[in-house]
Amino acid sequence: MVPLCSTILLTAEASIVVAAPSASRPSLKVIQIGTTPNGFTSPPRGWNSFGIQANPDTNPEFKFNQTSVIKQCDVLATNPALRDSGYVYCSLDSGWSVGGNGDEYGRIIYDSPNFDIPGLADHLHAEGLQLGIYVVPGAFIADEEKTILGTNVTIGSVYSGDNGLARCNFDYSQPAVQQWHNSVVDLFASWGVDLIKLDFITPGSPSNGANLPPDLSGEVTAYHRAIARSGRKIRLDISWKLDRSQQYFGIWETNADSMRTDQDINNAGKPTFVSWEVVQRAIDNYRQYIATVSQYSTTLAIYPDMDNLFVGNPESVSGVTDNERQTIMTHWLGAGANLIVGSDLTNLDDLGLNLLTNREALAIADFTARHPMQPRNPGSGNNSSQQLQAWIAGPDTLGDAVVVIANYGPDEGQGDFGTWLPGVQTVDVSWDDLGISGAFNARDVWANKDIGAKSSGFSVQLEEGQSVLYKLTRL
Repeated sequence: MVPLCSTILLTAEASIVVAAPSASRPSLKVIQIGTTPNGFTSPPRGWNSFGIQANPDTNPEFKFNQTSVIKQCDVLATNPALRDSGYVYCSLDSGWSVGGNGDEYGRIIYDSPNFDIPGLADHLHAEGLQLGIYVVPGAFIADEEKTILGTNVTIGSVYSGDNGLARCNFDYSQPAVQQWHNSVVDLFASWGVDLIKLDFITPGSPSNGANLPPDLSGEVTAYHRAIARSGRKIRLDISWKLDRSQQYFGIWETNADSMRTDQDINNAGKPTFVSWEVVQRAIDNYRQYIATVSQYSTTLAIYPDMDNLFVGNPESVSGVTDNERQTIMTHWLGAGANLIVGSDLTNLDDLGLNLLTNREALAIADFTARHPMQPRNPGSGNNSSQQLQAWIAGPDTLGDAVVVIANYGPDEGQGDFGTWLPGVQTVDVSWDDLGISGAFNARDVWANKDIGAKSSGFSVQLEEGQSVLYKLTRL
């Protein structure tokens, strides 16, 4: 199937291809991502259950239990294209654990009628997959009289107040609070857990419907410390739409491996997974994120989590057009974001499978894991929100870079660009706009097609929701 959009990867042979600053264009400051706090050098790829849980009409047969989860995740192991593309995480979202109390030490326990977490981990590991689980801050209020493992301290003596999730607000200055986190992560490690998604973190988590304290950064630090001493390599993904100020970003990127840049993007309770209006918001939230945090440093140590990828199923299930599905994949790739699929893996169509497993596109993901893309407005090189937009990742020390050019279509209410240009639009992007220079041979990655030499820029015609992806090799 011929894909519908593209991105640009620039290759030079010796030196970084960055243009000298011009009077009318800002200089390009190349952004890098190094090793994360828990030792990872790429974002995770896999599947998460939340999309189908929150949108049950997308797969009426799915029940949130071990049998249904295995049916989904077995596809990661048995489909050769997915298996060979590194989609290894099978991540359970909210609901796998008992909701009102922990074990005799107040540790989180699995809902045994529906899940056997050690058994699930064994099944996944035998297939070459890995297990992810979901947690929220605090121990259960109902467990306040229980003693934290390895101490003589009760949970109730080291907390104050209810966070609205049936759980407590810990006093993170108390050593026993770290001991509780250590005991929980040690238990997870004994089960074979490979990824922890920590939700409801503040500052962030807007409109959460709970009673969260304003600063739960101590929870992130406590989980990181517990992971470090557990002896097991475990990813920590924190959520959602976290504060981007320098103070808190410094905490996130020294303790977590990825962080959510937006709220949930799925159409909760509807028969389709996502709407284009919300995708416009998610892309703009990534723009805001990368433009903000790159001011603190151009060398980062955390990956963006733009929420789950809803690109695998036909338009009638995904909720977005084929053009838009491909544009979603292009932007998640370009951002160096988590590639955690939220689609129904038992109902992938040809386009969806190609989007997830295209080898040239995944090579770009490998590149952006080191150099995430940043916005460069056509005509100015600025980084504001625009309907007609360009992005560049890199160049690296060899001169390689990735460029995305897009027409997001009219602003549907959350895109933040506030223009409503209808239909096909011509987007002109110069090398000056991108902050690069030189002559390149261009290749359309999604279409698997060379398009010839380019020496000054691109002029492309794009439908609403469409984008282009090229690989450029310096001549």
